[in-house]
Amino acid sequence: MDEPELIMVDAGPVALGARSWPGGAARPVLLVHGMSSNARLWDGVAERLAAAGHPVVAVDLRGHGTSVDVSDTDDEDDLDAPATDATRAAARDLAAVCAGLGWTAPVVAGQAWGGNVVLQLAADRADLVHALVLVDGGWLHLGDQWPTLDAAWGVLAPPQFDGMSAEVLRSSLRAGHPGWTDAAVDAVLGNLRVRTDGTVTPWLSRERHRAIIGSALRHQPRTLYPLVGAPALLLAATSDTTPPRKREQLAEAVAALPHARLVEFRGGDHDLHAQQPGRVAELIAGLA
Repeated sequence: MDEPELIMVDAGPVALGARSWPGGAARPVLLVHGMSSNARLWDGVAERLAAAGHPVVAVDLRGHGTSVDVSDTDDEDDLDAPATDATRAAARDLAAVCAGLGWTAPVVAGQAWGGNVVLQLAADRADLVHALVLVDGGWLHLGDQWPTLDAAWGVLAPPQFDGMSAEVLRSSLRAGHPGWTDAAVDAVLGNLRVRTDGTVTPWLSRERHRAIIGSALRHQPRTLYPLVGAPALLLAATSDTTPPRKREQLAEAVAALPHARLVEFRGGDHDLHAQQPGRVAELIAGLA
């Protein structure tokens, strides 16, 4: 399969970096990563969809990967302002991406917090989204679990990578994900920028990361379910130890979203798109 074209898509105050596969005449597919992740984790899924004829674009959300926010060099931007909503801002960016690409009815898939973002897009732009795929996210209600941002940050703050080399991190990822391909491991490393001395640092700053968690705490997917008209496919990583809260939130989403279907990946990884790209691509293609 040919390498994707690396493009920049104008989304108003940001230029979103993206990976683009031309595909063919089939319905286009927009792929959205999760918090502190990047578009490369969708490569395995995108390659299979493009081979089946679907034009595919996987975006780096603002603050992530190759995306550029013009306000980064000036004042604090809207992701860092506590009174604003990073999830809605990201959904507006996706609508702008579709407009820039000339897409009018794509299938849109989002993983983890990216699932919440694409759910917001489908609620705000029922005219735009042909079908919705929520990959181990989209039904997340962090506010059900943590009452304050400080409480959530105490559990969800990312690890400190200062001083860690890319090679040490790569070895750790391979040990922790023995079933993953080398390409998937390298894609996770794409969450981080490698300095000239070989150490790594996240593309997403800790300040932005905290602001996004604050937005996710305020985000209430259950208020959006009635606004979504597109068919929804929920792909959930589950096991015998899946927390009851996740089961309850999943059941709530399946019952409230119109034309919703749940597919469980028993023993699956949270990053289902990286772990099982073939199955995920097949399910997405079934909606197109």
